[in-house]
Amino acid sequence: MTESLRFAEAVSLQDLSTFIKRARRIQEQGIRLQAVGRVLAAWVPVMTPSSLTGELPAVLGLRTVALAEESQADVTAELSSISERIARMNPAETTLALPPSRLTVPWAAVTPPRSGWEPLGSLDDGELRSQAEAGIEEIAQAVPVSAGAAVVEQVRERVWGRSLSAVPDSAARQIPAGAAFGAHALNFLAGESVGGVTAVHRRGRWVRLSSQGGFILCRATKEQPS
Repeated sequence: MTESLRFAEAVSLQDLSTFIKRARRIQEQGIRLQAVGRVLAAWVPVMTPSSLTGELPAVLGLRTVALAEESQADVTAELSSISERIARMNPAETTLALPPSRLTVPWAAVTPPRSGWEPLGSLDDGELRSQAEAGIEEIAQAVPVSAGAAVVEQVRERVWGRSLSAVPDSAARQIPAGAAFGAHALNFLAGESVGGVTAVHRRGRWVRLSSQGGFILCRATKEQPS
């Protein structure tokens, strides 16, 4: 297994640092760095069910980065451990040493499929952003300041677990609203003035949103209708 990763460009490390900063606004459950060949897949959890019976969808964010050489690694580490290593590096450096301390977390044990995806169409980035912002506002209004963890979880399950609304039926039935939140929170969507489009694919219970800035992969807790 590779103990360090050499990136094709120095700017890619700064891009990874920015990705981590955005992920830390959502959670502190770590980052999975999965290198295969000359491509690094950087995974972060946007949301995961709190239990086997939880209704919150599993939503993962993914950025891919080009490496300068063939590599093989699969490491899950604290977000802070990676960001701090990058912060200590010279901006011109391209080699990132992987931390010796590793995390064992349930979400990192699940790898979405790499192939066999069926296209479902596309969604407007502006609509995804609007639905994410509406969900954030709904949760803020529904959760009392003194609410316990169980109440917060119930509200989040209700808001992010339901299917997207006001978008083409062929795609909306397959996508939990939590996927829109992930694309928005990780800044994957194109700017409001650009008018970007996100491609949607499905394989089994997995749905993939491919946006300008990265990928959202989500798995609904219940089988979605075809």
